[in-house]
Amino acid sequence: MAGWIATALYLADLTIKLIALGVVPRNRRPSSGMAWLLLILVIPFVGLLLFLMLGRTSLGRRRHAQQAEVNAEVVERTAPVPTLGDDFDGPAYVRSAAELNRKLGALPAMPGNAVMLFPGYADSIAAMTAQIGRAQSFVHVEFYICAWDDVTAPFFEALVGAQERGVTVRFLFDHLGSRGIPGYQDFLARLDAAGIDAHAMLPIHPLKGQWRRPDLRNHRKILVVDGSVAFTGSQNLTEPGYNKPKNHQAGREWVELMARVEGPAATALNVLFATDWYSETGQRLEDEIGTIAPAAGDVEAQVIPSGPGFATENNLRLFTTLIYSAQQRLSITSPYFVPDESLLYAVTTAAQRGVEVELFVSEQGDQFMVFHAQRSYYEALLRAGVRIYFYPAPAILHAKFFSVDEDVAVLGSSNMDMRSFALNYEVSLMMLGADIVAKVRAVEDAYRRISKELTLDEWLTRGRTSAYIDNVMRLTAALQ
Repeated sequence: MAGWIATALYLADLTIKLIALGVVPRNRRPSSGMAWLLLILVIPFVGLLLFLMLGRTSLGRRRHAQQAEVNAEVVERTAPVPTLGDDFDGPAYVRSAAELNRKLGALPAMPGNAVMLFPGYADSIAAMTAQIGRAQSFVHVEFYICAWDDVTAPFFEALVGAQERGVTVRFLFDHLGSRGIPGYQDFLARLDAAGIDAHAMLPIHPLKGQWRRPDLRNHRKILVVDGSVAFTGSQNLTEPGYNKPKNHQAGREWVELMARVEGPAATALNVLFATDWYSETGQRLEDEIGTIAPAAGDVEAQVIPSGPGFATENNLRLFTTLIYSAQQRLSITSPYFVPDESLLYAVTTAAQRGVEVELFVSEQGDQFMVFHAQRSYYEALLRAGVRIYFYPAPAILHAKFFSVDEDVAVLGSSNMDMRSFALNYEVSLMMLGADIVAKVRAVEDAYRRISKELTLDEWLTRGRTSAYIDNVMRLTAALQ
C-alpha cells in the first residue's frame, strides 16, 4: 500500500509540474511566470493551491463588458474633443503620451482646469469637507480605505448634512481595504443609520457566491461634488494613524498628497466613479456624467484609469513613456517602489543618460514584504546614478507622484509596483505645464529638506541576513 501511495504522489507531482509549464506562463510577464513556476516546482501541491487562489487576475466577463461599454460611450461622447488643446505648445512627447492615454483609457486631456495641492493631511480633509458643504446636486465618494473616526467625522457629518438638504450622496469603499480598519462594523452601522447609499467594492462573501482573488482591490481615491469639483490623490478616508494602536504608540502617521481639481478633469473623474458605481450596483448614472464641466483655470489635465478591467496596464505604459522622455530631471515619490523590468530599465536608463533622477521613499516601511522587496532594488538604482532619499521615520511617506522636466506632473493612487500595475484599480492624473510642475516641485523640495540621502557605500554595508530577506521578498512580489 505504501508503495502505491508513493507512486501516486510521484505521478501527481510530475503531472502538476508538466501542466504548470504550459499553463502558468500564458499571458503573464516572464518574471511573474518564472516566479510562479519556481514556487510550483519547489513545493508542487502548496504552489498549485496558491496559484489556483491567487494566480488569476481577471474579474470576470461581466466587469470587462461593463468597462468596454462605458469606454465606448465615453469615446462616442468625447469624439469632437481633441486629445490636447489646439494651442498646446509643449514638447511632442507630451502629446504622444496624451494620445496613448486616450487610446488606452478613452479619456482626452482637456484644458481649463484649476488645480490646488494639499500635502497636509488635515488640510485635505478640511477642504473636502468644505466642498461637500457647498454641494447642490450630488456628492460621489470613492475611497479604498474608509473609517468614521475623530478626524473624518466632519467629512461624514457633511455628507449627512448634504443628504438632509436634498443632495444625492453615493458612497463606494473597498470591502477588504476598509474591513481591516478597527471600527469597521460601527462604520457600516453609522452609514446605514444615516441612510447613505453605500456599497462595498469587490466584496468577498463566499457563502453568497461572491468570490474572487482576494488581493484584487479597488485602490482609487475620488471625491466629486456636482460634477465640477473633484479631489484625488493618495490619501485614504481615515485618521493618519489608521486607527491602529501600534501606529499611535510609534508616533507613525501617513504623509499624503491630494489635489483639488475644478474644471473638465473633474468630469473625467466623475466618469470613473460612475463606471465603478455601475460595476457594483448595476445602475447607470447617465444624468450626472452628460455634461463637461466649464473651464475654471489654465491647467491641461488628463485622467488615466487603470486596473484589472484594462488588459493594457495603462499606468505602467504612461509611466515608462514619460520616464524615457525625461531630458533634465525626474523626481519620483512612491511608498512602494517595486518595479517590473520595464520600469526599472526606464528609471536606470534615464539616470545613465544624464537625467537627474531622485526617488523619495520611507525610511521605515509599514508592510514587511513590500518594504523588503523594495529594498532589493536600491543597489541597482544607486549604481545607475539614482539618488535615493529616506523620508524620516516614524512617518510613512504614502504620497504617489512624479514630475518630468518642467513639463509634466502625475499624481494619484497608483504606486510604482507590480500590484498597482496588474491587481489594483487605480486612478492617475497627468497635469501639464511649468506652473503646476512648480507646485509639485515645491512639495518635492520640502521632502528633500528633511530627508536623508542613501549612498551606495552605506547600502553595501548592510547585513547579509537583511540582504537575503530583501531578495526573497523580491521574488514574492513577482507572484502576479
